[in-house]
Amino acid sequence: MKTHDNTLYVTTQGAYLAVEGTNVLVRVERETKLRVPLHNLGGIVCFGNVGCSPFLMGACGRAGVSLAFHSNTGRFLARCLGPQSGNVLLRRAQHAKTTNAEATAAFARSIISAKIANARTVLQRGARDHGERFVCELVEASVRRLAELLRELQQPLPVDVARGKEGEAARVYFVSFGELIVQQKSDFFFIERSRRPPMDNMNALMSFLYALLTGDVASACESVGLDPQMGFLHGDRSGRPSLALDLMEEFRPMIADRLALSLVNRQQVDGKGFTKTETGGVEMDAATRKTVLVAYQKRKDEELFHPFLKEKITVGLLPFVQARLLARWLRGELDAYPPFFWK
Repeated sequence: MKTHDNTLYVTTQGAYLAVEGTNVLVRVERETKLRVPLHNLGGIVCFGNVGCSPFLMGACGRAGVSLAFHSNTGRFLARCLGPQSGNVLLRRAQHAKTTNAEATAAFARSIISAKIANARTVLQRGARDHGERFVCELVEASVRRLAELLRELQQPLPVDVARGKEGEAARVYFVSFGELIVQQKSDFFFIERSRRPPMDNMNALMSFLYALLTGDVASACESVGLDPQMGFLHGDRSGRPSLALDLMEEFRPMIADRLALSLVNRQQVDGKGFTKTETGGVEMDAATRKTVLVAYQKRKDEELFHPFLKEKITVGLLPFVQARLLARWLRGELDAYPPFFWK
């Protein structure tokens, strides 16, 4: 089992990363602010104006430590990779499955079913978190409709029909998602999902978390030899990690959405940390990004029970485990891909 390594997030503008022996150095104005052993890291994620020495890039490549660069808003820009050791036979099997309509539909239904089930659990848990007095007909109606959609997905539907079910489920889920925001509602209202750019504080927070999750899932795919750009549910597009976007669908509600609600309802973030830009989008300030990153890392350190493995793992290992299970299905070792259902 892969060990759960830490991720180093660098948000200080003007910071420069270097390597000294086996240590990563974070320097600000030529002063070393942090020293971390490279072997303790699973990844390094940089935001905004952060530089990096070519020697560190090489060291990360040799050590298998992912090095990713994002904009200040969390939008993925680039990833530095070392020599790829992915199994060409696995990638050929992946390509063959993506061109098989029946296999593609089966995988899509599995992913969509897990996404809907986990979204339904987020609504149910959110309602329970606010006590017995919290009664919302909108949330209850959404929970019922999501259950109906799950039953409909048990049929051998073609992929386009399954995508239609996913679209309806997303509308049903997000219609009632805002009801789970019970604190700071004037600053963190939620009407609908908006992105590129996010048009309100809650969407900005969710988009940032989605970007982090996408990076983690893409790294997990690469670590087991899969091609993160060759997906099933999401179509091929140059530069888009379609397979990573496929796999993250089942994690998105339980990891990103749930954490966003927690940060707002526990008032760990506030409206002062968000700014409207000239284009109408919303961005987080550096202090808020740091708070979110710390909370995200803590979420990854939490344990949960994996129903297929029948053992406890950390949330941070979940993308890696699911990528391994996907690889086993592609090789023919499993009859079907077992998605993760959160309980």
